Amino acid sequence: MSKKILITGASGGFGKLTAKTLLEQGHTVAASMRNAEGRNKEHADELAAAGATIVEIDVTNTDSVNNGVQKTIDALGGLDVVINNAGVGVLGLQEQFTPEDWQRLFDINVFGVQRINRAALPHLRNQGSGLLVQVSSLLGRMTMPFYGPYNASKWAVEALAENYRSELSGLGIDSVIVEPGGFPTSFFSSLIEPSDRSQDASYGELIQAPKQFFDNFEGALASNPAQNPQNVADAISKVISTPAGQRPFRTVVDKMGMGDAIQPYNDALDQVTSGIYNAFGMGDMLKLKVS
Repeated sequence: MSKKILITGASGGFGKLTAKTLLEQGHTVAASMRNAEGRNKEHADELAAAGATIVEIDVTNTDSVNNGVQKTIDALGGLDVVINNAGVGVLGLQEQFTPEDWQRLFDINVFGVQRINRAALPHLRNQGSGLLVQVSSLLGRMTMPFYGPYNASKWAVEALAENYRSELSGLGIDSVIVEPGGFPTSFFSSLIEPSDRSQDASYGELIQAPKQFFDNFEGALASNPAQNPQNVADAISKVISTPAGQRPFRTVVDKMGMGDAIQPYNDALDQVTSGIYNAFGMGDMLKLKVS
């Protein structure tokens, strides 16, 4: 069944691939991005030519989000699915990231998700159905060195999505998470680097480690064609096409080996969560109410 879908961060990476995939499958898609008439005009024109409605949204600005979501609803004639894909990564030693660096990152990766969801939820509640898809990361389940603030932001998104899952289930609104591993996309070309390098000397040779780690990882990606970004678009599409009430809460997407290790962790947490909710008489809050 065709859905009316809003996806953030559609100018590149997973966002553009997902928008195109959903359009090919017959969905109605609003592709949101910043600077649709400026530096992202080429991407906007490409998606528009594929059939997407282009919506200007800066997820760090509440007015922009509220206006953009309303324009989406008006243009599409409603809204069924929100895909929170906009995000940015980091590379560097955690101490070197200033509080302002952290605020910049969280404003996109965490607060941006909350802004979008708050703008969309009144409409979804009114119709008694809907789907929130949060694009997280395997680094929202474990930490890797040199991605500290990014790790923390995705752990926050995981908690945000879990709370929405329980608080919205009785209203017919589903909240799910897609957890990609590292993929060769434009994401890696816009990493935030730390602003304060005043302590470099005190780290000795370790100061070179972030770049070495990054270069090695890029090499690993290049040698593994199975780690195709289209896998993520396909996984998001599959979640959307799965009937309400039957969707997995977490979907791991990875061909580098990390996903195989994370899946049992996710399964165990599901059991723990279910056990605790049932013990407190709240088990029904983990079950989506389907009309």
